[in-house]
Amino acid sequence: MAVERISDAEFEVMDCLWDQSPLTASEISERVPADRKWSLQTVKTLLSRLVNKGAITHEVDGRRYLYRPLLERQDYVAGESSRFVDRLFSGRAGPLFAHLAEREAFSEEDIAEIERLLKEMKK
Repeated sequence: MAVERISDAEFEVMDCLWDQSPLTASEISERVPADRKWSLQTVKTLLSRLVNKGAITHEVDGRRYLYRPLLERQDYVAGESSRFVDRLFSGRAGPLFAHLAEREAFSEEDIAEIERLLKEMKK
């Protein structure tokens, strides 16, 4: 599903809905990190934007709206990852890994996981 780009603030709302849904605007407001200091109206604005982008939907439950994602987390991550690699590394993963390795961004656990994934890919 192709969805218009999601801002960092909208991502915070999506993250709440990916963790649990459906949720009301008030419930999302309670789950957003406290350092954001968002009012309920801010959350409602972000929800409206996400509905307009086709990332979430809502259903009426009495006097409240219940929101749930239409966009799956894994689909969003795949799209964002592809855009990132395309934009910064000409669509190639090798230069990305080289860049991270040069900056010692990999822990021993990361290296073991990468080795495991590479072995699986070679099969």
